[in-house]
Amino acid sequence: MLGLADIGLELDSAACRTAHAAGHTTIQADVAAYPTDPFKDQITGLIASPPCQAWSRAGKRGGLADQAIVHQAVGDLAQGRDTRAGLLAQCRDGRSLLAAEPMRWLHDLRPEWVCLEEVPDVLPLWKQYALYLQQWGYSTWVGVLNAADYGVPQTRRRAILVASRIRGVAAPDPTHAKIPAVDLFGGCLASWVSMADALGLPSGVTVNTRGDRPKNERGRAAGGNEFSADGPSNALTGRARSWKLRSGQGWKLPSGDVERYERALSEPSFTITSTANRCKWVGDGLEERNLTLAEAAILQSFPVNHPFHGTRTKQFEQVGNAVPPLFAAHIVSVVTGIPARSTLGVAA
Repeated sequence: MLGLADIGLELDSAACRTAHAAGHTTIQADVAAYPTDPFKDQITGLIASPPCQAWSRAGKRGGLADQAIVHQAVGDLAQGRDTRAGLLAQCRDGRSLLAAEPMRWLHDLRPEWVCLEEVPDVLPLWKQYALYLQQWGYSTWVGVLNAADYGVPQTRRRAILVASRIRGVAAPDPTHAKIPAVDLFGGCLASWVSMADALGLPSGVTVNTRGDRPKNERGRAAGGNEFSADGPSNALTGRARSWKLRSGQGWKLPSGDVERYERALSEPSFTITSTANRCKWVGDGLEERNLTLAEAAILQSFPVNHPFHGTRTKQFEQVGNAVPPLFAAHIVSVVTGIPARSTLGVAA
């Protein structure tokens, strides 16, 4: 999106096949075992997005239990001391230490610019990174950003670090707002992009993310497992493959070739056809179907024809694990000076 050439390190074979098919040079390797020497004096910037499973609130959060160990690893690597093997043996979750891995690359390569991304609970770790980077002459900014503020139809909040040795950095300017207001110069940000707008859904669609559960005393399903598609979607994960879209109306899928309209259960059914996106009646005049991979990709701001590879589960994991490309472009724009577009232009 910004016209930059890149080379990636990725462990998952399906994700590597996807990257290759999309034109990205990618080495299948364990980033923690790969040497930094081949990249010395060969790169301009470093983008790092360590696995979030150890830190995510959706998991067991072993990363928080290992936080002191990870901070120690960052400090040691910043001083050129590789103590990872001993520290890894102390970690409750073996993935926790991968959040310290970018420091090994930063210490050895000293790129012109840096962009790091993780779930919000990793913010204290990014602040530690920033202190070392400042000592090395980098301008830094650290904070939590919401992808919806940059045109992504999803409220995905992430801890971000940007740093540069050649320019001053700050948070990327938002392009969208939940409640836009006119500024002193008469300008106004665009409104957040809703899931319905991005996917061409009718008003009133409800998304169930965790299955039907008993309702509490307030009449709501336990776990907060539903949201309205009339606003940005919840943050996607690999589990978005099980999201259910429920509507009393009809909608057209992003491909444009399947259109379904709801009738009351007392009325005759429409002609039933065999499609990959089957719908079913769930009662009370509601129709239900799963979120498709194409829709999940759009909610992450991928192009509609992005060539995902692997099983259906693997493809959804790749969508959910990714930093939304449009969001990433605004972040990388800060350190490169390359303007980012305000929208991706992939609406159904």
